[in-house]
Amino acid sequence: MFSKIKTCTTSKEIWEKLIQICEGNDETKENKLTVAQQKYESIKMKDGETMAEFDERFSAMVIELTSLGNEYINRELALKVMRALPREWDVKTMAMRESKDLNKLELHDLFANLKAYEFELETRSEAGPSTSQPKKALAAKHQQRAGTQSDESVAKGMGC
Repeated sequence: MFSKIKTCTTSKEIWEKLIQICEGNDETKENKLTVAQQKYESIKMKDGETMAEFDERFSAMVIELTSLGNEYINRELALKVMRALPREWDVKTMAMRESKDLNKLELHDLFANLKAYEFELETRSEAGPSTSQPKKALAAKHQQRAGTQSDESVAKGMGC
């Protein structure tokens, strides 16, 4: 970097050169903004990604966009995060949409809430299977009924 500014004679020249080197010209800034906006628009939480990792990735993206001149209101960011979560989070995000004022919900508060929920889910899954597992119970009942019906069908077909 020094080699690029060593010919500058004033501190103002050095500063302007550093800005140009780090930020680029107007075209470079536009390209950076376009790429950052595309990343923002398509962001999704990855399989196996923790909420802390997603928070870090999303927040870094927002900081980058803000440094490039984009500003977002709390509601926009909260809704974007909620839409970027997998379907397993739908119940939680619906509850948050209904119970929270998204215009006042700061990004760090949103992620703190989501991390607490994630921790609660992990704690429950480590504690072992719950006695109340509606999906599994319904599936087991369905399989039992299907098994009973098919046994009866076989018996009728055999003339029993």
